[in-house]
Amino acid sequence: MSRHRRGSGGGPSGSVKEEAIEVEGEVVQALGAGRYRIKIDGAEHDPICKTGGKMGKFRIRITPGDRVRVELSPYDLTRGRITYRLG
Repeated sequence: MSRHRRGSGGGPSGSVKEEAIEVEGEVVQALGAGRYRIKIDGAEHDPICKTGGKMGKFRIRITPGDRVRVELSPYDLTRGRITYRLG
């Protein structure tokens, strides 16, 4: 007999996940460890973003000057995840 609990995943029941803010920008600086400083179009802040999902798995190369699509957390606009390299 298993002693593991079965449930909905550990979070409070009925919790709603906030949607990420998706924007485009340009890579300004490579910081190492898969992190980059991004200049967002029409914004004054430059979030630090990491490569996310399959970009890290397949080691998609990102260099300064590349255009990227970024997801920002609605709670902390200084951190984000790069989801797509535009060119």
